[in-house]
Amino acid sequence: MTPHVLQDGWRLPAGAAPVACVDIGGTKVAVSMADSAGVRGRVAEPTAKEGANDALAQQIIRLVGQSCQAAGVALADVSAVGVASCGPFVLRDGCVELAAPNICGGLAGKARGLPNDWMTAVLEAPLRQAFGQVRVENDGIGALEAERRWGALQVNGQALENCAYLTWSTGIGVGLCVDGHVLRGKNGNAGHAGHLFVSDNEDALCGCGNVGDVEGLVAGNAMARRFGALGYADSAALFAAAYAGDAQAMALIDELCRIMGRTLYNLIVTLDLARISLGGSVYWHHRALLLPKLQAQVRGKLPALTEGCELVSAGLGERVGDFGALALVA
Repeated sequence: MTPHVLQDGWRLPAGAAPVACVDIGGTKVAVSMADSAGVRGRVAEPTAKEGANDALAQQIIRLVGQSCQAAGVALADVSAVGVASCGPFVLRDGCVELAAPNICGGLAGKARGLPNDWMTAVLEAPLRQAFGQVRVENDGIGALEAERRWGALQVNGQALENCAYLTWSTGIGVGLCVDGHVLRGKNGNAGHAGHLFVSDNEDALCGCGNVGDVEGLVAGNAMARRFGALGYADSAALFAAAYAGDAQAMALIDELCRIMGRTLYNLIVTLDLARISLGGSVYWHHRALLLPKLQAQVRGKLPALTEGCELVSAGLGERVGDFGALALVA
């Protein structure tokens, strides 16, 4: 499929069989159908985190059926299911299970407050049993592939060969491409830069069990834990206060950008990237404020590498997750 086909009304080619697009995040699960009529029938729910550790898989099976109904697509006609999910992944009998810090409560323990003791969430095996052809990838990889095909990681219709996608949302996820090769790693976990250590901290508990990694410090759900006692109940409250002129709130955001800027710098100098596309709910809703601050954190540091790399907003905007799942099976 050529990029202009999708951009022209967001449709697959005429006659293409329907595919299901599943976007799994730490906060919500969204499912859409894609075919020659477009990408439609989107349904979403808070991510299942209670009950047996196949609860998420069962939720997805149900939501695929609901999305089919909403789109007027017969469930039996769905030819493939693309799943872009937060990770990390572990493989059991060749199938992906999630060891996701914002879903599995057994990783960091009760201190994180998740309502389960799962070490993994069963995912791919039940989906294969229900639907047959299933492709599961890290959501950073899905978004990277979508941005390279239809978004900001292409030039004149050609996908960039050295680039990355980073989501700043409930968690921090990254997809990486070097010399035209999307990096996956031994279990599909390449790009988990959210669990880098870039600053000293002794109280920012990440859901993975680390204390003081990037995700534990700057992710959307970290802000409530870190700054609630200062009067900022969540990320929305922190940014609202900053926009209203609260100097303390703006100083905290500057520090978040310093940490994220170090993360971006590390990716650039390690992989010699030409462009990084930025998305995710935290970034997207505040991109006018955050993008210049992040650019300033990178600018001027080791210019031989950093001057050749752009930081840009995701070309697919808030739909990058939906189209990330589509890119896996389209």
